[in-house]
Amino acid sequence: PDDEMKGRIIGKEGRNIQALQRATGVDIMVDDTPGMIILSSFDPVRREVARIALEMLLKDGRVHPGRIEEVVEKAQKQVQKEVVRAGEDATREVGVVGVPREIVQLLGELKFRTSYGQNVLKHSTEMAHMAGIIADQIGADVRVCKYAALIHDMGKALTHKVEGKHHHIGAEIARKYGVPEEICHAV
Repeated sequence: PDDEMKGRIIGKEGRNIQALQRATGVDIMVDDTPGMIILSSFDPVRREVARIALEMLLKDGRVHPGRIEEVVEKAQKQVQKEVVRAGEDATREVGVVGVPREIVQLLGELKFRTSYGQNVLKHSTEMAHMAGIIADQIGADVRVCKYAALIHDMGKALTHKVEGKHHHIGAEIARKYGVPEEICHAV
């Protein structure tokens, strides 16, 4: 809200901003632009944790390294719950059951990722619905098509951590957690 608060975020000799960057793994840039702090990271979940933690610190006003660690831990728990809920909601929305929890986790992480301006989780659920409709019309296995379409972009949740194309990463992760081969192949 003001330069005084920016000063608190930076802290004496930069100790607060350094503690926040260490705790979140996100680069934080505070410049002269009024009312703006920039969070930079290839990991969208980490960025969300940093955003929530920073908002909590700004609202509370108490900013020091000990408090930062406490607030970041709260933000991580909050984001983790949101990730799991988003993944579960997506599987429930498209009617795919029996999805391993590790895959539900990755699906939920897609909530914080965009591709060509579209939310990747929303895109995946839309594709699953469309795949189910097409599968029904041509006599294909609706469950296989919906499941594969739902997780087809799952690898995008890991492209900042794992080398390779997102569809190859997604198929390998699906195989790792015992997803049937016809679904992995479709991914």
